[in-house]
Amino acid sequence: MDNIDYQRPASVDEAIRLAQQPGTAFIGGGTNLLDLMKGGVARPMRLLDVTRLPGREIAQLPDGGLRLGAGVPNSDAANHRLVRERYPLLARALLSGASAQLRNMATVGGNLMQRTRCSYFTDTGFGACNKREPGSGCAAIGGFNRMHAILGTSEACIATHPSDMCVALAALRASVRVRGAQGERTIPMTEFHRLPAARPELDTVLQPGELILSVDLPASRFAQRHAYLKLRDRASYAFALVSVAAALDERDGAVADAALALGGVAHKPWRVLAAEQALVGRPLSDASVADATRLLLDGARGFGHNDFKIELARRAVARALAQAHAGTA
Repeated sequence: MDNIDYQRPASVDEAIRLAQQPGTAFIGGGTNLLDLMKGGVARPMRLLDVTRLPGREIAQLPDGGLRLGAGVPNSDAANHRLVRERYPLLARALLSGASAQLRNMATVGGNLMQRTRCSYFTDTGFGACNKREPGSGCAAIGGFNRMHAILGTSEACIATHPSDMCVALAALRASVRVRGAQGERTIPMTEFHRLPAARPELDTVLQPGELILSVDLPASRFAQRHAYLKLRDRASYAFALVSVAAALDERDGAVADAALALGGVAHKPWRVLAAEQALVGRPLSDASVADATRLLLDGARGFGHNDFKIELARRAVARALAQAHAGTA
């Protein structure tokens, strides 16, 4: 058994200072990290418990947006009045993830830091996994890859990001506020997670020791017409084969703005600005949806068992946009 040093810093500044030492990990609800530690995938030497730090509040921002503290439990975020009223797409995505018990423990910041559920990554019995052991190869490419990515892949990794919350946040143009030894910075949600390229062991653009403070949402124009569609093997407590976060701002019979992102298909939530722009200025129709879907799925590639995901995603996008348009989500 490994010896692990556990500390509970009294302030954000203390947490950041302690996190500069190698082998340190922050822990909030621990719903993902503890599983990885039990399986021998994650082996931190020090855990910094951040559950008592500031960051368990949901507050309005001066520009009409909303700030979700990193320590807010997923269940609290999903059921908060302002989230339900202004960002129902996010509330639906949160409620579609995991079980009620896990949502009570999991935090907004921890959800951002979820690691892939690729079985070749989570099972140390498989030696070839570049995310777990850089340079060892990717067993999923030639293995059973039904759950794996069809977009943004590399020869080093075809794993998918598992979060539902993050798909909605990407569509809603959220940003992530973080602080580290070099100070505070804000990262657009679409840039927070990385594609695998040659370094799939790096899930995010966070620097060592940086701590997530909050997720900030801009003022919403998508409260009325939205849909979160999650296609999975069973009706609950399962990760997405494909998920779609879709929302529309429609005026005078045409789309004035659109939000569109996919989950279950890439190493990060998948959003393509050109796909959203293809909907803008036009009535929602089969033609505009087809144009947006083509741009969203440009470059999609299956690896055998997951070839079906390309057509599944195409149909899911059309269905989600139709639901958003009708206001029936």
